[in-house]
Amino acid sequence: MSNIAPVLIWFKRDLRIADHPALAAAGAHVLPVYIIEPDYWALTDTSARQWAFTCEALENLRADLAMLGQPLIIRKGDAVEELARLCKAYRISQMVSHEETGNGWTFARDERVAAWARAHGVEWVELPQSGVVRRLRSRDGWQGLRNRFMRAPLAQTPPAIAPLARETSTLERLPDARGLRLAPDPCPHRQSGGRQAAEQALSSFLATRGAKYRVAMSSPLSAERACSRLSPYIAFGVLSVRQVEQARLSARADHMGDHDWQQSLSSFAKRLAWRDHFMQKLEDEPAMEYNCLHPAHEGLRPREADATRLRAWEMGETGVPFVDACMRYLRATGWLNFRMRAMLMSFASYHLWLDWRNTGPILARLFTDYEPGIHWPQVQMQSGTTGINTIRIYNPVKQGFDQDSTGQFIRKWVPELASVPLQHLHTPWTWANGISTLRYPEPIVDLAKAAAAARNTLWGLRNESNFRQTARAISHKHGSRASGNDRSSSAVIRKARGRTPHPDQLRLDI
Repeated sequence: MSNIAPVLIWFKRDLRIADHPALAAAGAHVLPVYIIEPDYWALTDTSARQWAFTCEALENLRADLAMLGQPLIIRKGDAVEELARLCKAYRISQMVSHEETGNGWTFARDERVAAWARAHGVEWVELPQSGVVRRLRSRDGWQGLRNRFMRAPLAQTPPAIAPLARETSTLERLPDARGLRLAPDPCPHRQSGGRQAAEQALSSFLATRGAKYRVAMSSPLSAERACSRLSPYIAFGVLSVRQVEQARLSARADHMGDHDWQQSLSSFAKRLAWRDHFMQKLEDEPAMEYNCLHPAHEGLRPREADATRLRAWEMGETGVPFVDACMRYLRATGWLNFRMRAMLMSFASYHLWLDWRNTGPILARLFTDYEPGIHWPQVQMQSGTTGINTIRIYNPVKQGFDQDSTGQFIRKWVPELASVPLQHLHTPWTWANGISTLRYPEPIVDLAKAAAAARNTLWGLRNESNFRQTARAISHKHGSRASGNDRSSSAVIRKARGRTPHPDQLRLDI
């Protein structure tokens, strides 16, 4: 044992020891700490399913660190107060952690920690753990910076950590959801949160499951197996994005000559890059969690939600079978493939005309893989409030026919419709026997009329000259420099005329 003052490593959304730059940089004398923050878990975008996943990851992390020589110290309380106690008890003058692109609450908490550290002579170093760049001056060249980070060697895990000179108080037993006063949140098919589950998901995806990823990721029927299912492990840092990307490169070599595999692994690489791209948006503009990116959209939808519509959407009782099946599936599993996530958000924002600040927190709580840096930019993008992205109004009926042609998904998750013939299953209101004979509601809105009204309102707003000037500035700050992506509003409008509507949209001339 050593009397050397340790470096405090503050674990947050980085619950691993492999490819952990902060752990690699800290040396052999470290105090690994995780703080359970009750105020964080009381937020409107956190949930019991996320805490349960976190607990499983923490148990694995605690065991892994113990194998290195020093178990994880777990405290419960305010971060500043707990860090102050630990630093005083162990004469700590250095802390290290990873940069976190979290929600507004964690941003404010980190500012408080930074102010405390400065005032008490504690050096706090934050290191990047992904391709997101803090204090980025311009998106020009960002892709190159991100790719260089992904190609860099993985951070080496120290072979051993010197045990502490004396024991410190720690929570031997993690509190359950009730102990954190979290609302009941049944999620019977949630993914497990431990390292072993993460590694198994990664290996099975790259060895077998991912072969048809490119073509199978759109339907919730095939996506459940064909998608990587790595999102919660990446979101909570059980795996690093760099680990995943470098494993993907190895798999590409293993599957050399197999066209389907090469296409799928290429598509997967693009989605890993898009993850950092969207997280960079929130890193550069944290207010995206609260304010419309393009201010012209403020006041467009009522800030006080229509309670009936909001509740029907949240519970999967809108009367639109494919929408309801997707929402019920999400509630039961904590996961949904991206295309269906986009449809749920589009339906809420356009057909139900609900403000994204009312619906976004609901989805955030339901996603076990909630990642604020992806979630809030995507919520705004699918709601048409960024000013720089194409407005996509998904046709939920057509999506149902396309992605669930046999009705298998709907029948499983909306069993009230079991007796409806397939030709009427996606539109039970057209069934001659009448929807009134079922324990299932009529559609909460007229789909065609609601979509038309939303389309006219949004495009009318975008045609205003002052709208375009602001959109150009937003595009310059946040737009991808890749060709064809994140086109500015003016570019979208110029190309909008005379183009065949996208099949996922309702009468949208783009």
